[in-house]
Amino acid sequence: MEFSNDPVSMATVAPGAPVTSERPIRSDLESSIPKPYMARAMVAPDMEHPDGTADHNARGLSVVQQHAAFFDQDNDGIIYPWETYTGCQALGFNIISNVLFTFFTHLLFSYPSLPGYIPSLLFPIYIANVHKCKHPSVSGTYDTEGRILNKVEWVAVYLIAKDEEGYLSKEAMRGVFDGSLFDKIAKRNATKGKKRR
Repeated sequence: MEFSNDPVSMATVAPGAPVTSERPIRSDLESSIPKPYMARAMVAPDMEHPDGTADHNARGLSVVQQHAAFFDQDNDGIIYPWETYTGCQALGFNIISNVLFTFFTHLLFSYPSLPGYIPSLLFPIYIANVHKCKHPSVSGTYDTEGRILNKVEWVAVYLIAKDEEGYLSKEAMRGVFDGSLFDKIAKRNATKGKKRR
């Protein structure tokens, strides 16, 4: 295979498309992340964390499975509505938000994640099949194999993870992808609850 030395083939800015210079792409990723173009199955890397979240156990799950697994309270690979409610409660959402989020999440994602075609009245979400739960408002953050965040989730993440100045940190956003943010917030909220007693 022969490679071209033509500077046009490696150009990141097109003179006829000013937006390409207004929104430049990074060309220094390989200095920090090996093969930055390759989708990672079990980590959410960035320039400061090329190996993903330190001390976060991927447990052999894809990033989207890790994202969902926070809500699997008994670690059986199946998320039931009461587990989602408990997870939302641990994240600090109020009762109304918990009920609405739980209802719509399980209504939308239960059937696509089932291992068969017969619906379940318990509305379980199977973590092994969570990659099948892509939906119209998905942001495209995860690929088709689960290596899904919708607009509602982004608002929810902002509400639980913003800092004192009202900003959402890059680290918080990265933690959403692999679910590590959920663990940190739940631990922080549990500590706050103990201090109040």
